[in-house]
Amino acid sequence: MTTASQVLQANLKRVFNEHDALRRKQAIHELYAPDAILYEDEGKFSGTEAIVGAVTQLLGVLPPKLTFVLAAVAENHDMGKLLWKGQLPDGTVVVTGTDVAHVEGGRIRALYVFVDKPA
Repeated sequence: MTTASQVLQANLKRVFNEHDALRRKQAIHELYAPDAILYEDEGKFSGTEAIVGAVTQLLGVLPPKLTFVLAAVAENHDMGKLLWKGQLPDGTVVVTGTDVAHVEGGRIRALYVFVDKPA
């Protein structure tokens, strides 16, 4: 059985760190339920195709060499929490945040993305 923390870690690697659009889309279809919802500051995206679009748009405005790195992960039953940081190749951290997900049957049903405000 796939745990919430495993799904969140796969999401970080296979979705948010994947710059090949076809591989990223395939990963979203594998990791998210068809009617999953992505909640972020900019809006609410329902269904895998809307999530594909939202992630593609996000990655398009970030520095191309930025990678998302796992800071910590925890789970409580079907809920998972992943703390991440976005950093450049020289190690400079430009953004941090937290993903909280409801995972059911090994797939994300709802993902809430919290981006930390600069200090």
